[in-house]
Amino acid sequence: MAEAPCEVWFYHMERSSLEQVLPDLLERTLARNWKALVRSRLSDRLEHLDTHLWTYRDDSFLAHGLVDEPHAAHQPVLLTLAMDNPNGADVVFLLDGAEAGPLDGFTRCVVLFDGRDEAALATARAQWRAIKATGLPVSYWKQMARGWEKQA
Repeated sequence: MAEAPCEVWFYHMERSSLEQVLPDLLERTLARNWKALVRSRLSDRLEHLDTHLWTYRDDSFLAHGLVDEPHAAHQPVLLTLAMDNPNGADVVFLLDGAEAGPLDGFTRCVVLFDGRDEAALATARAQWRAIKATGLPVSYWKQMARGWEKQA
């Protein structure tokens, strides 16, 4: 039986920041016994997230690491600028307009973008067109007053 194609989900953040949304999505990913790869184009973003994921809640943290640290291949959540998948992640999260690259081997790709930023919107639209053209299943989730609603 052929492996199912990677599902690509676009998350249009309008009410919350990435720092509020990402930990919840990562927790849901780990609850499914999946590993996550968080890819950005900005090293400053990854350094900030490295600290944030340890401290975002008083009663919890997300075990994770940066790709250049020891034992990166064993991390449940790995932060990277690179296009490879050293921890064998099931889900790749794309931040700051990071490129998807080849999605073979991933179960899901989650593109997070700030709906209040025109440049981020334009980049997400271009990513949507490019990924849709590959034939992969894509869906669009818009942030509502309570939670997310699938729009397309």
